[in-house]
Amino acid sequence: MRGREMRNSRYALSPAFNLFYPINLDEYFSKEIDEREILTGYNFSLIPETLQNVTLFTVEEMALLNGLQSKFSENIALLSGFEYKKDMERLAIDLSWKSSQIEGNTYSLLETERLLKYRQTASGKTKDEAVMLLNHKEAIDFVVANSGYFLSLSVSKIEELHSILIKELGVDRNIRTRRVGITGTNYRPLDNEFQLREALQQTCDLINSRENIFEKALLALVLFSYLQAFSDGNKRVARITANALLIANKYCPISFRTVDSIDYKKAMLLFCEQNNISAFKQIFINQFKFAVENYF
Repeated sequence: MRGREMRNSRYALSPAFNLFYPINLDEYFSKEIDEREILTGYNFSLIPETLQNVTLFTVEEMALLNGLQSKFSENIALLSGFEYKKDMERLAIDLSWKSSQIEGNTYSLLETERLLKYRQTASGKTKDEAVMLLNHKEAIDFVVANSGYFLSLSVSKIEELHSILIKELGVDRNIRTRRVGITGTNYRPLDNEFQLREALQQTCDLINSRENIFEKALLALVLFSYLQAFSDGNKRVARITANALLIANKYCPISFRTVDSIDYKKAMLLFCEQNNISAFKQIFINQFKFAVENYF
């Protein structure tokens, strides 16, 4: 190529590269919200094009995850039905607590345990906080009792989980018809009901098309949060759906117990603003490792 042609050529990073390029969260969020250069609107090519043609985990990451899953399978093979149920209950309490904490719930883990086991509410807490936790437990119990139901996803199944999670919280059911904003970012999700339904269907189709269970769960975690298909409860739906996919395929579920809530939100905002999955993928790997090593 001649010198002038080289100078006049423009090079762009591929969308796939943008997905995985490592970004330092502290450095990225040291800039104020209006100073960050971001993708302000929904990326219509992300689900039907970019994510269709990539492998989300490296060879090394898959070796780690598969090794952990093998350990989990060996562990549960030694458990009685009673012991397995007991450990699943413990994980469900931890998941209900952490998932609610990420949403601003102020119940402690011990208070959550008392509430979910004995229906004892904590003093100084709102009714909605208790309801949120109880709804989480109901959703997890539904997933465990009907695990085969989630071997494949559909829009109606996602709406069903959402209905359980927002019950008695004054949140509208079904796909939203109004615009929503996300605190901490200038990214604006779709605001058209029909486009939202189409994107939700595309997400279910993408997840169903994957054979790798870890990819299914990670896609559910990030995409249902990214779409914001409901007026509220989207991240809760994402976390429960990811676990529904893991449980349906006899993989270790994730409680997220040790994840820092701020780090979780930053990783999610990074995906919304840059379509970059690197930080969230690391959270997923770390939390799967924690779950295998601390439950069952």
